[in-house]
Amino acid sequence: MNSVLGIFGGTFDPIHCGHLELARELRAALAFSAVRFIPAGDPPHRAAPVAPAAHRLAMVELAIAGHPGLEVDAREIRRTGRSYTVPTLAELRDDEPFRPLALIVGADAFLGLPTWHRWRELFDLAHVVVVARPGVDVDGALPQALAAEWSRRFSRDAAALTSAPAGALILQAITAHPISASAIRAQLARGAEGIAAVRGLLPASVLAYIDRNQLYRSRPDAP
Repeated sequence: MNSVLGIFGGTFDPIHCGHLELARELRAALAFSAVRFIPAGDPPHRAAPVAPAAHRLAMVELAIAGHPGLEVDAREIRRTGRSYTVPTLAELRDDEPFRPLALIVGADAFLGLPTWHRWRELFDLAHVVVVARPGVDVDGALPQALAAEWSRRFSRDAAALTSAPAGALILQAITAHPISASAIRAQLARGAEGIAAVRGLLPASVLAYIDRNQLYRSRPDAP
């Protein structure tokens, strides 16, 4: 069986050190051969990203440079229309029919899985690794439809990720990294003062790119 590929989607608006540490920790804990970042072009479950797609992709590329086992995939940015997860996984499955794929989902997002487009098909295409969040009781708060899938698919053994290409559910605790992209954007809107305030929360190369391209700055006429 081929080694497991972790799939990490999101807006990455901007990517920050919390994203990188999560990917690196999961890769080590679950023996992923790689974690692939897939920036969303037009996310269906949240407000439109602030930074244009090309900039968000460039920031991910900068952030993962020099980190073995971290990859980036631009297919959702290049695809027209909404960035639904099932078509992305279907394309990846077409590329590698027998490789185990593991979709990385935060616990809060996982609880909303039944609102996702064609969500039941996710399990035919990939495993799902639910990242535990402080204060989110996954097992005790599952919607009925999701509880049935949890009962069928949940495993405490990470070996379930290598025993088949798809279909298992794993709950994985990681080190908490309380870094918020929205809080970073709010600081960056302040200009040079905000740049200084977020130093260390993003890779230096990403922060320099943001400064150079004047991303997340307030408009001159903003209140």
